[in-house]
Amino acid sequence: MGKSQVIPNTEFSYLAPRERVAKTAEALTANGMQTFVVANAKEARKKVFELIPSGAEVFNATSHTLDQIGVAAEVESSGHYDAVRTRLIELDQEGQKRAKRQLGAAPEVLVASVHAITEQGQLMIASMSGSQLGAGVSGAAKVIYVVGTQKLVANLNEGIRRIYEYTLPLEDERAFNAYGVNSAVNKLLIINREIFPGRISIILVNENLGF
Repeated sequence: MGKSQVIPNTEFSYLAPRERVAKTAEALTANGMQTFVVANAKEARKKVFELIPSGAEVFNATSHTLDQIGVAAEVESSGHYDAVRTRLIELDQEGQKRAKRQLGAAPEVLVASVHAITEQGQLMIASMSGSQLGAGVSGAAKVIYVVGTQKLVANLNEGIRRIYEYTLPLEDERAFNAYGVNSAVNKLLIINREIFPGRISIILVNENLGF
């Protein structure tokens, strides 16, 4: 095995025009997801921490976006939050796998990103293991997704193209460099609507962030 030789399709790397951002934000709101549009990474980071109570239990999913805006480091190192990822590392022993699964599946707050959002307000998240998906579906009491507007697409078909043609080659290279393994789209989550008001918040950032 080796890192991907597939060249990412740069068609999916450009920021969405304002009209698409506005249409998508309106659709997300109609689908029960509180939505904020911010100008840049600094504003996105500020908004994330406005939405998280001090001292809350927070699971920051593995995300290039969260690394870029400094959220991952703040959650894990500031001491202001009960960092789930730190506790998972402490449980990294044989015989504690069930406890790790439970902790990661039902945190108080999940902070993560997605790989595509349609103009109809649907979220698309691809994963190799699926370990971060359960919390977003129903396990976490509160979910915050931070998303660069280059990830906005016309529909589900275009979202799938974006995931396979752009996200996967970049994530495959990242995974190989970090862990020595190739990535794959083994599981694909689509969130059409959230029925619990205020549970999911979307921060759309007018800056190219993540894959």
